[in-house]
Amino acid sequence: MSGKTEVDALLKNGGLPRREFVKAAAATFLLLVSPRGFAAAPSVLAVRIWPAEDYTRVTLESDIPVKFKHFTVKNPERLVIDLEDVELNSVLKGVADNLSVSDPYIQKFRTGLFKPGVVRMVLDLKVVVKPSVFTLQPIGQYGHRLVLDIYPEQPSDPLMALLRGDQGEAAKKPEETARIEAEKPVEAKQDKGSKPVVDRLVTIAIDAGHGGEDPGAVGANGTREKDVTLAIARRLKAQIDDMPGMRGYLTRDGDYFVPLGQRVVKARKVQADLFVSIHADAFMTPSANGSSVFALSEHGATSSAARWLAKKENDADLIGGVNLDVKDPYLARTLLDLSQTATINDSLKLAKAVLNELGGINRLHKGEVEQAGFAVLKSPDIPSILVETAFISNPEEERRLKDDGYQDKMANAIVSGVQRYFAKNPPMAKSRLARS
Repeated sequence: MSGKTEVDALLKNGGLPRREFVKAAAATFLLLVSPRGFAAAPSVLAVRIWPAEDYTRVTLESDIPVKFKHFTVKNPERLVIDLEDVELNSVLKGVADNLSVSDPYIQKFRTGLFKPGVVRMVLDLKVVVKPSVFTLQPIGQYGHRLVLDIYPEQPSDPLMALLRGDQGEAAKKPEETARIEAEKPVEAKQDKGSKPVVDRLVTIAIDAGHGGEDPGAVGANGTREKDVTLAIARRLKAQIDDMPGMRGYLTRDGDYFVPLGQRVVKARKVQADLFVSIHADAFMTPSANGSSVFALSEHGATSSAARWLAKKENDADLIGGVNLDVKDPYLARTLLDLSQTATINDSLKLAKAVLNELGGINRLHKGEVEQAGFAVLKSPDIPSILVETAFISNPEEERRLKDDGYQDKMANAIVSGVQRYFAKNPPMAKSRLARS
């Protein structure tokens, strides 16, 4: 059969016009003879390590998905990752340079060519771990990501960690005694003015937005939201700890990512009385400015801007990276609630008190509390608010957000709002069953 006859037969069988068929055949031929044809080899573009007390995250970013296998080895403890058809480039060779000696879980990082076509990464571990290994699709500034979350087999107790961190009497007692003291029922007393006074420490969960893989919004001068929120959160904790009968608890105290639902779980595990999430978001235009306070809504957002912002904040899990295959029954129980009306009403009271105080240090973006479906505010039994301290996309507010004095004023305004809320809504004795 002549070449012309073959082409005519193919055209007839495939039903393609002659010009389209020739283009398709040429493209197929180029793919077959291309050195990257059939299966182009992925290239690892970056490796990032995020150590934290809860877990250490290792992220490998590549241009196309990486095929991998992983397993653990005992005595000594190791995690092994085999990357298939990946070039052992300078990024992979330099992984050990990114490892901190203070990493709580990884002792050493070794990378080398295990066999033709397979690069092996070996993580020498300090403790017995329960790793979670998963992949993420490209989003935002990131390409394909392979994520290694190194969790300890025995997770830490956040309530005990909080007690150990106290400067009061509870930290000086044996651990079990401290736990009993923290959990035992207390009675509400009456002061001379007949206002209820609760004889226990009041715990405020302080949530620094974003972190780790998720930088949050970025200002024109490169200021990252995750850095600003952590700085303000730390100042807020220090001021709360200085208040008699109050203590602050940070859902993250470093540059690492905490999934939105886990922030709620952590607050409930320390039996927090209030939850305050700190943010400094951006808008599409640099002229947007001012501070805002948000509460959860059961019935839709109070404005299109609030709805847009809630979606943007809820996308943090996609950017920061969450293993969607892991089903956490504790998390499911935490976020599932038939009626959050009472908690939302308390959240609105807290939000209004804080908003009034913020108006004394910055222009208010809106003179009233707004509501939307923020995932991080979905605790069924903790009044929760989200504070947008200022717009990091506004050059003037970006400059102020980096200023130590302004950060202190912002923290002080939030503390004052919390005090104003408790003056009218004193905390009641905690139920040991409520947060189980």
